[in-house]
Amino acid sequence: MARTLRDVVDFPEPGVIFKDITPVLADPELLRRCVAALAAPFANQVDLVAAIEARGFILGAPVAVALGAGFIPVRKAGKLPRPTVAETYQLEYGTAAVEVHEDALQPGQRVLVVDDVIATGGTVEASLRLVHRLGGTVVGVAALCELSQLGGRARMAPLEPRVLLTL
Repeated sequence: MARTLRDVVDFPEPGVIFKDITPVLADPELLRRCVAALAAPFANQVDLVAAIEARGFILGAPVAVALGAGFIPVRKAGKLPRPTVAETYQLEYGTAAVEVHEDALQPGQRVLVVDDVIATGGTVEASLRLVHRLGGTVVGVAALCELSQLGGRARMAPLEPRVLLTL
């Protein structure tokens, strides 16, 4: 998979190297294997998959289907049509917020958080806070790729994210 990812230099900001996962998504067998590998450790443990906008949706929805779980979209602020709860976070290139509907889950439901790439860990950390605020139990974090030099894993402790590729 490492050879399939592409680097896009200076996107979305100068100095950032964006990990383009679209070649992985375009390969049906590789995509199938990635979804299966992300889902497998969480079989029979998950009620809902919370996936982070936007590329996390692409992986999170099929992971939810594979697990027989529901799906929660974790959206950028202002994108959801009903009352929401929000959390802000730091990116490697700025500040942003994510939201979920305030009724996205019921207390005690077991939630897997899915994203495409773990960089600084800000979006995942904010998503974990949202699940906890709504009374959910986080059973894990899964991602296609981790940029280890940015230290995002530390923001998820004590959870150990399931990552298919560490760079």
